[in-house]
Amino acid sequence: MPKIKLIVEGGAMKPGPAVAQQLGPMGINLGKVISDVNTATAGFKGLKVPVELDVNPKTKAYTIEVLSPPMAELIKKELGLETGSGEAGKTYVGNISFEQIVGIAKTKLPGLLARDLKNAVKLAVGSCVSLGVLIDSKPGKEVMREIEEGKYGKEISQEITTPSEEKKKQLEAFWKDLSLRQERSKKALAEAKAAEEAAAQAAAPAASATPAAGAKAPAGGKAAAPAAKGASGKKETKKK
Repeated sequence: MPKIKLIVEGGAMKPGPAVAQQLGPMGINLGKVISDVNTATAGFKGLKVPVELDVNPKTKAYTIEVLSPPMAELIKKELGLETGSGEAGKTYVGNISFEQIVGIAKTKLPGLLARDLKNAVKLAVGSCVSLGVLIDSKPGKEVMREIEEGKYGKEISQEITTPSEEKKKQLEAFWKDLSLRQERSKKALAEAKAAEEAAAQAAAPAASATPAAGAKAPAGGKAAAPAAKGASGKKETKKK
């Protein structure tokens, strides 16, 4: 029988329709399965984790296989992120070292179709692009190009997974400065938008109060004032 595949939150799997639909027909104790899965995935707290259950329909016995979380989840864990940018290429949410990327790629390599560590690293870099995460203070697309040019050959071939303390400080300083600039830009855009909306609201009543050109006087209203006359009450005529 094929394995039952689930994506659960590490250490926090909960009962739900999707779980009941897949496990209910097996006739096994759902509460016990959930408890066992949470124990098995406790080390991946806060991450989405693939889990495979192999159930024996006769004995109701089962085995749990915990697979490595997706690249994106591992990157978010490494940086302490809850979500990605949502505006990849415009707004960034973190700055990771290339060495950390190598470490994540090594973790995922056994379960990937990638031929070698270099290709696994490229997959991890692609995940950074989607999340809006910088690598060595550079956009992922630039790092991808540099990998092809051989710039990171040493880090990949020697499987270096930890940056130097000096590099850590440089990345942190760059990210601190970029974060401040992004916040200022975001604030300026919000203020500009608020000012634009306020101006539009202020203009709306004025526009509705101004009568359209050529509009007739309302019923019962007074007609336009007659042309001005001279002191005698008669129209003034130009003397020849």
